[in-house]
Amino acid sequence: MDEAQASGQAWRDEVSLRPTAEQDRDALARLVEVDADSFEVELYEHAADPQVLLIDRAQRSRAGQYARHVRRLLERRRRQGG
Repeated sequence: MDEAQASGQAWRDEVSLRPTAEQDRDALARLVEVDADSFEVELYEHAADPQVLLIDRAQRSRAGQYARHVRRLLERRRRQGG
């Protein structure tokens, strides 16, 4: 595995392991309800930004597409006996 592949795999692993932007937004909303600290409010506003949510969904989608692509390639090779 070359450096670019290793970097890509590390990114995909990180994307799949981190909480979703929606989970972050909801957790921060609960914090703001209890204690509206200005820093927490700023974090919530960032997490609730529609663009942040779209980027998170796009990253997760891309990582999932690539994982499915790799599984299909491996399955195809296995069926061909290689």
